[in-house]
Amino acid sequence: MLRTVALAAFAALLLIAGGPSGRAAEQMVVVNCSFELEWCEALRVKFEAKTGLKAAVNRKSAGETIAQLQAEGDNPRFDVWHSAGVDSAKIVADAGLLDRYESPMLAELHDWARDAARASGYTLTPINLGAVGFGYNEALLAKKGMPVPKCWADLANPVYKGEIQMAEPGSSATAFVMVTAILQIMGEAKGWDYLKALHKNINQYTRSGAAGIRASGRGETTLAVAFLSDSVAQAVQGFPVKTVAPCEGSGFEMPGVAVIKNAKNPETARKWVDFVLSVDGQNVSLDMQKYEMQSNKNAKMHPLAPSAVISPGYDMLKFSSAESRNQVLDKFEKDVKAR
Repeated sequence: MLRTVALAAFAALLLIAGGPSGRAAEQMVVVNCSFELEWCEALRVKFEAKTGLKAAVNRKSAGETIAQLQAEGDNPRFDVWHSAGVDSAKIVADAGLLDRYESPMLAELHDWARDAARASGYTLTPINLGAVGFGYNEALLAKKGMPVPKCWADLANPVYKGEIQMAEPGSSATAFVMVTAILQIMGEAKGWDYLKALHKNINQYTRSGAAGIRASGRGETTLAVAFLSDSVAQAVQGFPVKTVAPCEGSGFEMPGVAVIKNAKNPETARKWVDFVLSVDGQNVSLDMQKYEMQSNKNAKMHPLAPSAVISPGYDMLKFSSAESRNQVLDKFEKDVKAR
């Protein structure tokens, strides 16, 4: 009798849930998110409110997500990788672990985002673009009678000796993107010469990419290399920081969203992709006080956020292998910092 009642109750639950492979199972999406947890959670809340679907969000770094995908193979335990870097996504895409998906939202994206999605074989679609530039404390610059810099080349001017901070390229994505962008924009020979000249003006190499621009906001240094979004954040918070998108162009990162191959919930995974590429999904970034350039051209943009000057010759993957990365970092330590 007890067994009969238990079976009946289980059957009723399956009917309510739509069965093991029924409708309710298809209404869930599991997301590995490499953004900050608060940002991921804000996206989840808006996604559920806009779609009526459910999402479970796990905060995992790129390295953790790659390791999980490689370990789980054809039986992944999550459906979407949110905010995957281009180099990280290529590793798992080449291993056949990402699914191709052309979102109907592609028509609303900037050309650079559509081009990047196409180049990935539609296994990764950009969410935003974070470009590197620099910022300066306007009050300090005026007090010291220094010229307003507009280009990377300007930062090598001896007038800025001891006035600039940037991060260690070995510990900071900001600094590594900046160094590899300089090597591509100027050419490697001239690029290394420039970095040696710039070194004479550096008062500190920080561990964090945002530390320098925060110090500039507080008046502890006049200029700092930073992602443009981090520089804008200081101005929004009321600090006297001006943001510069360098005249020569710059390096950038382009994190994107990807559907996992053999995902348990492929339809809801695609709905997540459509949502985060939509205006509603991308406006969550501004709600969270993030100031990157969003990939949807209709998304809101803070009035202080500059339009990034993208260098068309910049290749995000050129120095992404372990071997080439180590070569760059070794040369930076021996030929730039040792001087």
